[in-house]
Amino acid sequence: MKLHPLTSLAIAGSAAVVTTAAASVPLSLAVMATAAALSFMSGRGAQVLAASAMILVPLCLALFMVHGLFFPEGTTVIAQWGPARVTIEGLTFAAERASRIGAAVVPLLVFSCTVSVPDLVAALSARGVSGRVAFVLAATLALVPAIGQQQLRIRQAQEARGLVIRRHLPSRIAAFRLQALPLVLSLVEEASGRAQALEARGFVSAARPTSYRQVQDPLPQRILRWLVLLCAAVVVGLRLSSSLPGGNW
Repeated sequence: MKLHPLTSLAIAGSAAVVTTAAASVPLSLAVMATAAALSFMSGRGAQVLAASAMILVPLCLALFMVHGLFFPEGTTVIAQWGPARVTIEGLTFAAERASRIGAAVVPLLVFSCTVSVPDLVAALSARGVSGRVAFVLAATLALVPAIGQQQLRIRQAQEARGLVIRRHLPSRIAAFRLQALPLVLSLVEEASGRAQALEARGFVSAARPTSYRQVQDPLPQRILRWLVLLCAAVVVGLRLSSSLPGGNW
C-alpha cells in the first residue's frame, strides 16, 4: 500500500518526537534500525546512509568530545590528560544524546528520500497551504537525495587528485573533513539553482496555487495519521507530567 505523503510525514515526525520525549536508548536504536530497513526496502538505503553520515557524524563527534572529555558529573575516570577526563558517565551521556538525535534524524531523512515531492506539494496545496511553504519544502526535500551523489562525486574527484583513504579511523575522519566543505558549497549552489527554477514557476506566490495533480487520501490513512499524532501527543504529555513535582515517568 502506498502511503499518502502526509501519512509518511506524520509517522516520521511522530517517531522523532516520541524518541526525543521517551529518552530511551533501546527505543531510539529500534527506531533507527526500522527506518534504515525501510530505506533499503524502498531502494534508497545508500542515499539515507550517506545523508545520515554527513549530518550525524560531526554532531556525534562533537558530543563525545565535549561530554566524553569534560563531563562535570563524571566520577568513573577511564583516562585523563590534564583537565580533560574520559569518564564512563560522560560517554554514557553522549551516547544517549547521540541516539536521540539519530532517532530523530534518520526517520525524517527516510521520509525526505522516499516521498514524492510533487505529491507532497499537491497534498499541501489541497489543504490550503500557501505556495511559499510548499516552495520551501520542495526545495529542501529535493536536495536530500542529492547528498549521497554529490559526496560520491567529490570523493572520486579528490581520489583522482591523489587522496588516499585508508581503513583506519583517523584517515577516514581526515577524508571526511576534506569532503565536507565542498559538499556544503555544492549543495548551496544546487539549492540556489533549484530555488530559481521553482520561483520561475510561481511557487513563491502568496496566493493559493492551483494544483492539477490529484493525490488519493483513503480514510484509513487519515485515521492512521490522527492516531499517530495522538500517540505522540500522549507521550509528550506523559513526559511533561513526569517532570512536575511528584511525577514519575
